[in-house]
Amino acid sequence: MSEFAYSRFGLNHWLRLCLLLPLLSSCAAYTPQPLAPCAGECETHTKSQNNVTVSTRILGDEQAERLYGVDLASVGLQAIWLQIDNRGDHSHWLLVSALDPNYFAPHEAAALFNIGLSQEDEARASQRFRDLAMPLKSPAGQVTEGYVLAPRHEGGRYISILLAGNQHVLDFGFAVPLPDGEFDFEQLDPLQIYPDLVRPELTLEQLQAQLRDLPCCTSDEAGEREGDPINLVLVGNLDEMLAALSRGGWSFTHRLDFDTIKRMTGAAISGAAYPVAPVSPLYLYDRPQDVALQRARNTILQRNHLRLWLAPFRFSGQSVWVGQVSRDISIKPTLLSPTFTTHVIDPNVDEAREHVLQSLLVAGVVRRFAFVAGVPPAASQSPRSNLTEDPYFTDGLRLVMQVTGTQTITPEEVIFLEWQNSADPTGAVPGKDPLSGDTDQSR
Repeated sequence: MSEFAYSRFGLNHWLRLCLLLPLLSSCAAYTPQPLAPCAGECETHTKSQNNVTVSTRILGDEQAERLYGVDLASVGLQAIWLQIDNRGDHSHWLLVSALDPNYFAPHEAAALFNIGLSQEDEARASQRFRDLAMPLKSPAGQVTEGYVLAPRHEGGRYISILLAGNQHVLDFGFAVPLPDGEFDFEQLDPLQIYPDLVRPELTLEQLQAQLRDLPCCTSDEAGEREGDPINLVLVGNLDEMLAALSRGGWSFTHRLDFDTIKRMTGAAISGAAYPVAPVSPLYLYDRPQDVALQRARNTILQRNHLRLWLAPFRFSGQSVWVGQVSRDISIKPTLLSPTFTTHVIDPNVDEAREHVLQSLLVAGVVRRFAFVAGVPPAASQSPRSNLTEDPYFTDGLRLVMQVTGTQTITPEEVIFLEWQNSADPTGAVPGKDPLSGDTDQSR
């Protein structure tokens, strides 16, 4: 091969790489920039204790790309800004794994973009990532700030900041929403739901009676057919309720529109994840759910999801949210849905209800809980059906929880109100050998 032909091959090969490699940026200079002033999307969340103040916010994808000079979202990363103002007498160490055990170290994250950078820009990018990194040590009397790079979460996330000091740990928790214009929580305003109605304040006994007398189930828009059972009640004002669920690992959901249906359909075909996929509407109080949240698997086929409606009454000065929870286990085609597909629910809706309780107990956000009757019991041998003809069985109880988004409640501090006792949702009988069917009285 002649020298000219070799050079031409090399040039063509280089141009092909510039066109084909999605992360390639060496065709343009590496030019990170300082952040531009921003408004609501840069809302900072701040808390203080023991002479230490922690502030945080999550950068949007465009902001992060401007700051780092590369598209973090293209490799599934998110930049979380932290500032620690330590006015105490001791240094503190940031336990960054508490924020996200899968966080990325600066050089590790920068290396994801090396394929598209010149050798000189590789070095510049690595230095840029290191300069922006949050210091792990916060010396006494100083302010430290920087960024932690973590796997990207759409819609926001719960940020847990643990600072280890001299024989103590400071615990700061933040539920940080990250709106993109498509999340249902962005349009949620209790004053718009009940603008002219003063929601009466109920006593504990009145609350129990009201929850027992709720409709058994959700319905279709016309209110003619029964859907999934009303089996969940949360007590807490909007911010507290959303913070508690976020802290418990529940994600916000997109609203149902053309773009999100298109994305959901693509994910269903490919089996890909869509952790903020929309939830189809069910009806209570003559309206679709006010907000929905979910705990998703790594495929859109499976998730645990809940719908909530603001109730027209209050308890202990807080809002009451009436809801429904079930676990999606697959997808099926159906003419009963406007999208012609629907999730199939696990028929054991009591297990899904138990999952909500356990997730929030582990997160330390439950002040007290109880169970109250209200749904007609249905045995597994003779189940009821929802709007898309999925069978379900239940003991007929509703889980009621008063939650907090700002405090940590240890398990021994949680109060159980013995309105009614629920059975083991797995159907297991204590002391019974599941293989032999015998009961061992010595256990």
